[in-house]
Amino acid sequence: MQLNEELQAVLDGKKGAARQKVLKTMMRYGQLFGAENMVRVSGQYNHLVTSFGLKALAPVYNLLDRLIAESAVSEQKFSADPRPLDPNVPSSFLQNIIFNYFMYSKQDEYEEQLKKLGLLNKDAFTCTCYMDEVGNVPQEGEILSWSESSAVVYANSVSGARCNRNSGIIDLMGSILGYVPCFGLLTDEGRKAAWIVEIRTSKKPEAQLLGSAIGMKVMEDVPYIVGLDKWLCTLDEDAKTYLKDFGAATASNGAVGLYHVEGITPEAVRQGRELLKENVKTYVIDDAELERVYKSYPVIWKKKDATPKLCFMGCPHMSLNQLITWTKNVEQGLKTSGKKKVVIPTVFTAAPDVIKKFEQTEYASRLKATGVILSYICPLMYMNNPLSEKMPVITSSNKLRTYTSARYYTDDEILAQITGGALK
Repeated sequence: MQLNEELQAVLDGKKGAARQKVLKTMMRYGQLFGAENMVRVSGQYNHLVTSFGLKALAPVYNLLDRLIAESAVSEQKFSADPRPLDPNVPSSFLQNIIFNYFMYSKQDEYEEQLKKLGLLNKDAFTCTCYMDEVGNVPQEGEILSWSESSAVVYANSVSGARCNRNSGIIDLMGSILGYVPCFGLLTDEGRKAAWIVEIRTSKKPEAQLLGSAIGMKVMEDVPYIVGLDKWLCTLDEDAKTYLKDFGAATASNGAVGLYHVEGITPEAVRQGRELLKENVKTYVIDDAELERVYKSYPVIWKKKDATPKLCFMGCPHMSLNQLITWTKNVEQGLKTSGKKKVVIPTVFTAAPDVIKKFEQTEYASRLKATGVILSYICPLMYMNNPLSEKMPVITSSNKLRTYTSARYYTDDEILAQITGGALK
């Protein structure tokens, strides 16, 4: 691998043994994917996927202690994925024992390590770090060393930044080094689309369902989506929220790290169909195809007709306009059904900074009055508890459905269930 003078000095051990080992690791990582050189990280901030203090991650904590001891800390400040624990989220006595003593017993110590390594601030824990309220907003063309599948696909697609689907710790190493190996989605060729996806639905498709269909079809390839601009019109806040949820589903139900939406996303607006590779494949999505995909989801509850005990919304975390819209929807749903509060314990999750902004609006007290709980938690980390797995939990997140035992319903179906209305 070709190294510049700065990196050669690191490889020669002139910047310390820790950085030397970090570079060797990143070189091996890059060589596995055919990278011939390293490129400078240019994003202002980094984002880490590992936010949870699992007891089983002892080797990680040892590694971080060594990096801190040798001052091999991040060149950038960074945000991290959501915290796994929130006492406001409903859980049983036994669940809490498992959470606090067997699963996330190292949480406080781990967060202290993150602060020393370069954590952006004490509340910089969210999977939607790219939101304006959080402040880790990448710019078009910037090179990133992020991980977290839903954040990476958003940064690449909606922001037009460049980042590969890195794993935990690799994200931090790229930031410590200030360089990442150049391959895949960092290259012009790697950002070209192998699929044209034609949207022919009779109405605006459910973001999570559409993303799921595309992810399962194209897998790790880049799709170029045609016809969605009819429904999104422009890249405003509503469109960004839609693409946040859509992208998370493509990345979790498949392995999509970048998508282009004709007429909407930055590179598609600028380059159009020049982004297509030769001999692209075509995938047509109509109402029947979305219905087929929906019906293909397995229900892995022990009792398939069990009454839901919990509902999670916000995987990835909800945006400010989602919180406001859902507050109105829940109020209307309760009014229609003649209920005062939600009939299923319901948790809306959002970034701490988004929650702060939401609490400055009139809608915060209105949401609280409906009985909905607002939390910064990671629903996936909650569901990883063996006792949580056995609970009948519902969600409209295809990411949460894919990684846990939670059962997927569309937004309209979720609203009907939590407000006591009839499920069509």
